[in-house]
Amino acid sequence: MKPPDSVGRAGWLTFAGSALLGLVIGLLIFRAPSAVAGASPDTGAGRAVPLVDAPAPDFQLETVDGESIRLSDLKGKIVALNFWATWCGPCRIEMPDLQERADRFAGRLEVLGVNFDETPAEVSAFRDELGLDFPLLLDPGAKVQGLYRVLGYPTTFFVDAEGMIRFQHIGLMSEGQLDEYLERLGLTG
Repeated sequence: MKPPDSVGRAGWLTFAGSALLGLVIGLLIFRAPSAVAGASPDTGAGRAVPLVDAPAPDFQLETVDGESIRLSDLKGKIVALNFWATWCGPCRIEMPDLQERADRFAGRLEVLGVNFDETPAEVSAFRDELGLDFPLLLDPGAKVQGLYRVLGYPTTFFVDAEGMIRFQHIGLMSEGQLDEYLERLGLTG
């Protein structure tokens, strides 16, 4: 918004007031609590936006094989909550690293792959192609992704054994970055 070249004090005040109002509205929109339209109580709709050092919003989703998984049932384990899509190149690159860590830290680390609203057939084909065996969760309508305010793929949240989000990584993770997050959560070896 640009004020006219020849405005008096009143014009500048109007311009400044409009700019300030736009800024305030923008801050309210982007900092408002998350409310996922149509989400059931099981998805934790209406909770605050996920933040580092805050409780991870709870949800329940089905795996591509029909098993139901609730995040809160995994307390006591570290969880790597990875949001991804089959068409995402960086997701494809980091999946084998996530699988290797899931195998290495079995019993102490749960890797959950929350898929972006794709069909079970697409997710199954991706899983089979890459040889993945950690749970790949279906998110119909991308409601949980809305709850977590995922804006790009991949995005990974690291949840500690008490259910607190400790780290968030947006974009492709290198093996070194993944290992550093896990080490900071107490997983080494």
